[in-house]
Amino acid sequence: MSTLPGNGSVRPITRWGEDVMHRVNQPVTDFGDDLQTLVADMVATMNAAEGVGLAANQVGVDLQLFVFDCPDKEGNRVQGVVCNPVLELPEGKDRNLDEGDEGCLSLPGAFTKCARPDFAKVTGVDQHGKPVSFEGDGLLARCLQHETDHTQGMVFGDRLSRKYKKRLFAEADEFAPDYPSDWPISPMVEHEDDHEDTPAT
Repeated sequence: MSTLPGNGSVRPITRWGEDVMHRVNQPVTDFGDDLQTLVADMVATMNAAEGVGLAANQVGVDLQLFVFDCPDKEGNRVQGVVCNPVLELPEGKDRNLDEGDEGCLSLPGAFTKCARPDFAKVTGVDQHGKPVSFEGDGLLARCLQHETDHTQGMVFGDRLSRKYKKRLFAEADEFAPDYPSDWPISPMVEHEDDHEDTPAT
């Protein structure tokens, strides 16, 4: 059973290149009704896009906020809402990199390897202003890092070499006709691809 808010409305997903995706977003300071509606809409949008995480700027809103529903390495499902996230990563001998595939709902259809620490912890507050903390490994670690990056105006393409970034954009261009401008309000065109089991954030 989901602990995330329901009854939201699906919004179009903002794509890479839009200004809100590439600047540090504003801290959340108002925890009123508008924020509750936004969070519910983000959850609905994430689910409609079959993603495991979604940041506020991915629906065009300039706030340091993300929602997620993602399994860890053992398959345990972890869900949450994080406002004003602070990321903590292992250092020194405790730091191990996972070079798994990564994708982004704001560059739909494209995936490439992106090395990230295999464990992450995020602290912040939820949509009601109450302190929260999430940590984990596997896909969850990647998700927490990816979404926190979004709140700081960074997309995962910023972490890639020029060669891998070029390949990523070439793959995105290939699949672009399958994703309407208002996706996931309008469904994507069904197609077979090599990444159907790799969720994006």
